[in-house]
Amino acid sequence: MTDLFEAEIKPDNIKKAEIVVCIPSYNEGDSIDYPATQADKGLTKYFKDKSSVIINCDNNSPDNTRQAFLDTPTEAPKIYLSTKPGVKGKGNNFKNLFQKVVELKARSVVVVDADLKSITPEWIKHLCEPLFSGFSYVAPLYVRHKYDGTITNGIAYPLIRTLYGRRVRQPIGGDFGFSGKLGKTYLEGKGWDEAVANFGIDIWMTTLAINQRVKICQSFMGRPKIHRAKDPGASLGPMFRQVVGTIFSLMTPFESFWTKVKYSRPTAIYGFGLGEVEMPPEVKVDEENLLHKFRGGFDPFRDIWKALLTEDVYKKLLEIRDMKEREFSFPTDLWARVLFDMAVGFRDATKNRDGIMDSLIPLYFGRTLSFVKRTKRMSIKQAEDAIEDDCMTFETAKPYLLQRWKKKTT
Repeated sequence: MTDLFEAEIKPDNIKKAEIVVCIPSYNEGDSIDYPATQADKGLTKYFKDKSSVIINCDNNSPDNTRQAFLDTPTEAPKIYLSTKPGVKGKGNNFKNLFQKVVELKARSVVVVDADLKSITPEWIKHLCEPLFSGFSYVAPLYVRHKYDGTITNGIAYPLIRTLYGRRVRQPIGGDFGFSGKLGKTYLEGKGWDEAVANFGIDIWMTTLAINQRVKICQSFMGRPKIHRAKDPGASLGPMFRQVVGTIFSLMTPFESFWTKVKYSRPTAIYGFGLGEVEMPPEVKVDEENLLHKFRGGFDPFRDIWKALLTEDVYKKLLEIRDMKEREFSFPTDLWARVLFDMAVGFRDATKNRDGIMDSLIPLYFGRTLSFVKRTKRMSIKQAEDAIEDDCMTFETAKPYLLQRWKKKTT
């Protein structure tokens, strides 16, 4: 006998809540109890005077996620929400969340990843408190290993900062806060597509928040993000396509905003200097694999690269390909121009956008290898400074993007 599908289970029959903590999930039955317990402790300790609810937004997981969540003892009431059978994707979970936030008339919403091993009750405080102090969007700031989050370090952070002029260090952090009012904006937000319905959701939310000109801050989490970190050269799956594709596709609806932005400005940091900072676990990188994947991209993607990249950029890629491994270097200015060329090509493509995204992956591997080689002997702090320098190089190269973007295809 199969379980009957239930889109919503609310044992406490909650109709209204000031604070919502959301844990999106798919097959997290073995890990969801930990963030749920920590979230509950945070709500009890720091927001006792406010009504709250913990919501698990799930993709009808076939494992034990639903029961594991509902069976976790918490003082705060809980709601389990699920997408319909067969409907997957983190963004689709969030669509359910936005709807529920509007229904509950919530003032503030905190989202934490279901596979988090490092969450403390303080994380709820750091992500929620600014929402009661005039901020509408709270991005996380955590110490990460220099090779954890290479899509963020090499693409999302420099691009978002260069395009929209706001330095949001973790635009796809996975753990963040937003106001109930912004939740309503998200529910009606533009640019919703298949990528946003999946892994593109975090970058979509950050981009919309910046473009809404709401007050944004970054909240220092005090502990490193410890989750299922992977070697950056491991299989990227659809995540790369969805995250980078979302950045590219939002450039068109927000063109009138970003084309006028000249420089970036810092974003307020909340709760900095919380005492001792723990070091994140190491992320090991297989350099040989990255080089092999970079060089392996030239045969299958040569035609796409020649069509989309300027002649000068393509020529330089050929030079890099022929470098000896120990001298290998993929300069930041060249990487910025590769991304800018690809963004224009993506905009103009009427079909095969997935092919464009796939062709970018070997180049991303080459750029990641270059970063690993350059920062090998650096501390986390020094590597962080190197990323900041890279961002300045991106900003300096922005006129190249504007010039290419304005040459609309006829």
